[in-house]
Amino acid sequence: MTEKIIAFTKFRQNASQLITKVGQGESLIIFRRGKPIARVIPYASNSNKTPAWQQPGVRLQIPGADLTSAILQERDESL
Repeated sequence: MTEKIIAFTKFRQNASQLITKVGQGESLIIFRRGKPIARVIPYASNSNKTPAWQQPGVRLQIPGADLTSAILQERDESL
């Protein structure tokens, strides 16, 4: 996603064209008198998105024996 910085007066003059660009994935930061006053970002519909708590977690893969096998082996050796 690209972010474009634009003066407020230029935004007012070219609002239609700039909103079209936002719809295409670009975001804008609008400045007035040298200070940022707004960020315009594309709308993201979350209706089809799976909630974070339902998404699968990251599975770490470490080469070598797995931890469960190592623990069981250590228990067997200590008996």
